[in-house]
Amino acid sequence: MFNLFNKTWLALAAVMLPGLAMASTGAVATEATRLDLTNSGVGFFAIVIFVFAYALVIGEEFLHLRKSKPVIIAAGLIWGTIGWVYMQHGMSHMAEMAVRHNLLEYAELMLFLLVAMTYINAMEERRVFDALRSWLISKGFGFRKLFWLTGILAFFISPVADNLTTALLMCAVVLAVGGTNTKFVTLACINIVVGANAGGAFSPFGDITTLMVWQKGMVDFVTFFALFIPSVVNFVIPAAIMHFAVPNEQPSGADEVAFTYRGAKRIIALFLLTIVTAVSFHNFLGLPPVIGMLTGLGYLQFFGYFLKRTHSRCIAQRCSNPEEEAQIGDVVAFDVFSKIARAEWDTLFFFYGVVLCVGGLGFLGYLSLVSEIMYTSWGATNANIAVGLLSAIVDNIPVMFAVLTMEPHMSTGQWLLVTMTAGVGGSLLSIGSAAGVALMGQAQGKYTFFGHLKWTPVIALGYAASIAVHMWWNESYFT
Repeated sequence: MFNLFNKTWLALAAVMLPGLAMASTGAVATEATRLDLTNSGVGFFAIVIFVFAYALVIGEEFLHLRKSKPVIIAAGLIWGTIGWVYMQHGMSHMAEMAVRHNLLEYAELMLFLLVAMTYINAMEERRVFDALRSWLISKGFGFRKLFWLTGILAFFISPVADNLTTALLMCAVVLAVGGTNTKFVTLACINIVVGANAGGAFSPFGDITTLMVWQKGMVDFVTFFALFIPSVVNFVIPAAIMHFAVPNEQPSGADEVAFTYRGAKRIIALFLLTIVTAVSFHNFLGLPPVIGMLTGLGYLQFFGYFLKRTHSRCIAQRCSNPEEEAQIGDVVAFDVFSKIARAEWDTLFFFYGVVLCVGGLGFLGYLSLVSEIMYTSWGATNANIAVGLLSAIVDNIPVMFAVLTMEPHMSTGQWLLVTMTAGVGGSLLSIGSAAGVALMGQAQGKYTFFGHLKWTPVIALGYAASIAVHMWWNESYFT
């Protein structure tokens, strides 16, 4: 899929990334006491290790090596060398405090995501997404209507269920209806990626990067919704232009019928209650949102217990109606811990490796260098726009973690800007976001890197327009 030219640019991007790497060391050490190892052999060794590990991550599709493996090893090597150097200077306690601080940041995000993934898996097992897909297919929409409908649904579902899950769901609909019409599938997949990334940008739950910004306390929960209008612009402009390229045809009808299992609607309600609990813990009690999410996991556990206790009674009541009995579902399959086991552990451990690697590189002393270049010399606006462009090539998680731990002094408007650009910038290339990468695998041969690249100028137009609209619409946040 990639030629040598593209591989070269990806490698260059990987080399650029360590320049953004740093750690939040203010809580564990001052600049005066921390060793500056940016020009030392240890520092150069850490950079080489990280670049090599990230090159393996980029080549995951060709190497068939899970992306978590190289970064986990890289994290251990980087912090191992840091620990050795600080032990030689009699400062091992400082390195220990730094790595514990990074672990705490990771643990909060990991547990938060784990609960969200568990709920998504529970809804999937209760066939919530199958029912939605069946309804869309059964309506017999034309290609152009389906193009808009799947894009709009991706935009509005991703703020609650992350952009990756949303994109996969909508892509399943497109593939089921589009069949052999490659042109429609390609355009619809591009639209889904743009819509899912844009929708995830205005919600703390829409993407890992927005979650990181919210948990770090840079932007309040309600303030995220100031990005709604710019996100709409980011999605609508490319979609409106691509609309005219979508075949104006009617797909063949489909007779697929799907129903949800018992408890599906109540699980959706519990998920919404869990989100409310997490927001309330953070806004009204001053506690980390992850505490509210874990409390919400308790809701699901008790509901799973209720389903098991009442399963036999429901079977007895509905045994005379086979159709209703089928809708009860398999209570054995609904086990909360099986949903936890089905979480994206490769993604969660990849996140661990990235956080520890970036944190280690920052602890070595790259914080002041990058902060001076990007946010002093370039200015906050230019730097934040560049963050979005970089996230189209390199995963936005390490880029955003780098910005957050750098903690440049910026207005709320600038924090909103970097949140949006890091999220929607990934839409510029198919490899720029988890949604795009996943859809390339799901729609193999129909949605490709070059198929997406053809429409990159149109997506870039939406990217630029959303930045302009944000700076005008949310002008009050820049003061």
